[in-house]
Amino acid sequence: MLTPLILSGGSGTRLWPISRRNLPKQFLSLAGSDTLFQQTLRRAMALPGATSPIVVASDEQRFLAAEQLQELGIEKPGILLEPVARNTAPAIAVGALEALARDPDPILLVLPADHLVTDTAAFADAVARAMPLATDGWLVTFGIRPDRPETGFGYIRRGADLGQQVFRVEEFVEKPVLDVARSYVDSGRYDWNSGMFLFRASRYLEELQEHAPAMLAAARKAYENANTDLDFTRLQADAFATAPSDSIDYAVMEKTSRAAVVPVSCGWSDIGSWDALWLAAERDGDGNHLEGDVIAVDTKGSFIRSHERHLVATIGLDDVVVVTTPDATLVARRDASQHVKNIVEQLKSAGRSEHDLHRVVRRPWGSYDSLEAGERFQVKRIMVKPGASLSLQMHHHRAEHWIVVKGVAEVTCDDKVFLLAENQSTYLPLGSRHRLRNPGKVPVELIEVQSGSYLGEDDIVRFDDVYGRA
Repeated sequence: MLTPLILSGGSGTRLWPISRRNLPKQFLSLAGSDTLFQQTLRRAMALPGATSPIVVASDEQRFLAAEQLQELGIEKPGILLEPVARNTAPAIAVGALEALARDPDPILLVLPADHLVTDTAAFADAVARAMPLATDGWLVTFGIRPDRPETGFGYIRRGADLGQQVFRVEEFVEKPVLDVARSYVDSGRYDWNSGMFLFRASRYLEELQEHAPAMLAAARKAYENANTDLDFTRLQADAFATAPSDSIDYAVMEKTSRAAVVPVSCGWSDIGSWDALWLAAERDGDGNHLEGDVIAVDTKGSFIRSHERHLVATIGLDDVVVVTTPDATLVARRDASQHVKNIVEQLKSAGRSEHDLHRVVRRPWGSYDSLEAGERFQVKRIMVKPGASLSLQMHHHRAEHWIVVKGVAEVTCDDKVFLLAENQSTYLPLGSRHRLRNPGKVPVELIEVQSGSYLGEDDIVRFDDVYGRA
């Protein structure tokens, strides 16, 4: 039994402005039509003996994960919700406990949800080579054969050959400076630390009990006192918050005596910066990767991505990143793109929302796009999926006007329930109990005009919600 354990709780701010907390990079289509999360699932589920996956996600990303699992037709996945971020070691611990509740002693394939692998055959071969050692109680990691000196990754030094091109781990090495990284690559004894692992669930918990017992106790208590909410398992918040926030490398892999590494060249990238995405992307004869409505004149070695119908034009630029969204534009030297986090930190410090939220916000029932806002008014474009429904709710500080531009909407306003077709509108007074539902088979789109003294999303009192939101 091979159980994929997908870690998908990251915030992905290094790819700002398209990756933000409410829609991080793992749930975006950055290299192909599937999202990185979906590509990871497909890659894992194609392996021999793979069972339904376990996904560890943050609470606020639960509907993104569930929807993208549903799009792939994956039935009965386990979705564990972290109430707070506690790094990879506690997340893998609760995943291991969930796996053992399903099967007497499954083998876990631990994969970050936001990595890219272009050679799936090589990846599958590496898993096959690792399987005998994992079955025998080793904790196996996958080392990426380096093709360049890289200061952004940790490294693994290979030790004794254990057979089948699998090696004992001699040492985990932190991110090196450039000269040291060159020496690692030249020696031929080092691989990049990919953050992917294969081991028995029980063996991981045994090692955690030996090296980080407080973490295991917190994870076990959080799992045993979890609540079921729709298709999600909500870990008990107070218990999980007491778990030390450590990586699996620090908590277990650097301390165990049975760590092994499988070197592999599989077109791997952690997509950790715009420069990394440029390296992984298809490029034209000038070394450019262009997406959307772009005109690039005398421009070379650049990554340029425009949003929908937004034209981006460049002249005489080399090795730059230009990325636009409806509410932000990033322009950077490609070799400085890893410093995007500094922009994110400045946005946080200034109390701005652009580091956190997109203008288009996805919800389990659909999405809304904030088109315009001013003093005492706001205009949104709302899309409701077929068969979906917003909560029955009211607002203390605002009234709303709804104008349907596509489809047929069912509207509840206090004791009235009625249909609105295209080009029809209605008024929802301040304090009214109201609901919007799509009874049809095509998406409903409408324009919502809000007016009032306060227009924040926290001015919502929900009386009934099929998605279990407060």
